[in-house]
Parts: sequence; C-alpha cells; structure tokens
Amino acid sequence: MEKNIILAGVGGQGILSIAYVIDNAALDAGFNFRQAEVHGMAQRGGAVQSNLRYSDGELHSDIIPQGLCDLIVAVEPLEVMRYWHYLRPDGWVVTSVTPYVNIPDYPEMEGLLAELSTLPNMVMVDTGRLAKAAGNLRSQNMVIVGAASNRLNFTEDQLLKHVDGLFARKGEKIVAVNRRAFSLGRQTGAFYRGLVDGGMSALNALKLSTKLNPESLAVKHAPTWVEALDGDEAKLTAVLEHDGEVNADAASAFG
Repeated sequence: MEKNIILAGVGGQGILSIAYVIDNAALDAGFNFRQAEVHGMAQRGGAVQSNLRYSDGELHSDIIPQGLCDLIVAVEPLEVMRYWHYLRPDGWVVTSVTPYVNIPDYPEMEGLLAELSTLPNMVMVDTGRLAKAAGNLRSQNMVIVGAASNRLNFTEDQLLKHVDGLFARKGEKIVAVNRRAFSLGRQTGAFYRGLVDGGMSALNALKLSTKLNPESLAVKHAPTWVEALDGDEAKLTAVLEHDGEVNADAASAFG
C-alpha cells in the first residue's frame, strides 16, 4: 500500500497543520512516510504546496512524480488547477470552494467550479461556511482534513487524536472548534459524494450540500435527496430558494 498526496493552498491557510495531522496518524498506524517541505511563496497569500507520502513499504523519495498522485487536498480551489496533471487516472481531489482571491485576474467562480466538476473523483466543500459553523473561520484547514478523511487509511479517532495534539496548547475551546470543523468537513464530504454517486451532478450536489444545515448532514440522507429531486431543476431551485437552512432529513418536503 502506498498513498501519494499533494497538499495545496496559499500562505496562511495552514498547510503544515494538515500535514501534521496526517503524518502523525501515519506514524501511529505503522507506515513509513516522507514529506517534502512546503514550497512556494513564504508570505501570506502566496501559493504553497507540499508532497506527503506514506506506505507500508520503503519510500525512496519525498517527491511525487507526475501521474502518480493519489490525492490532491486543496484549501483553495484555484490551486487544484496547478497540480491536477499530477493525478493518477483514478486519483481523487478534495477541495474547498472558498476562494482566496490573491491575484487581480482570479477567474470567475462559476467557470472555475464548472471546470473542477469535470474531474470524476472529486469532493467539493465550502470550507468557509463550515469553519464559520464550527466557530472559527481559521479552522478551514481542519474542515478539509475532515472532508479528505474518507480517502485516507486511518480511522476518525486516529486523525482526531492529532487534531487534539496540534491545538492542545491553545486551550480546550480551540481544540473543540477544530474537532467540530473536522467533523463537519467529514460528514459534508461524505454527503456530497453520496449525492454524486447516486447520480446527481457535481455542481448540483455542491449547491444542495451548501444549502442544507451542516449539523444535520449524514451520508444516509443522500439517496433520499437524489430520489426526491429526481434530476428536476425546479425542485432543486425550490430547496435553494427556501427561506433559511433546510435540515438534511427534510427531503420529502421537496419531493
């Protein structure tokens, strides 16, 4: 078993914190791992990326060759486009759709999301919305770790152990916020994939998952929503235009 991961984002988004959680979970699980240093602009807002690899066998390099990346984990959606060509044909992308507009010609989000949605093995979550629900906008990196957790080789508890360790010195409140961010990311990412795997388009799955109350999301509700909406854009529009958040178990009201 070998897992090759590219972590992508911009300076200040906590790429090293993501690496800390995954690296330590890999060590606990008995894997060998290698991690390249974060490369890119040192100042806040510049593009950064890191290669992270773990395996039950020997690893001879910390750099992932093009075409051999199993997973891109991105805290910024445009950064996916820098590295998608590193993916294996069956590789996965887990990305935030919360933009960090750090260049004057940043593309329109509609076009960017449409392009991202063409990748078959994709998980898209609104990390800004989920981090805010967790209690701190700076916890977006733990949201994306949670969203990616179903693509990793560790249990939820193995990963949360190192979320706790990462933030322990900042106090119980910060630990609780980041655990909550992880959990919201994990359940939202699983719900999103449940919608897509059930036949909903990637963009509609994103729209629906960002409308529903994140506290109520569970993958078990995804098939019910797919069946209730049945590809009917008018029904989806009714959900999106509903006054206030909708609980994930309320699909029957829109079917």
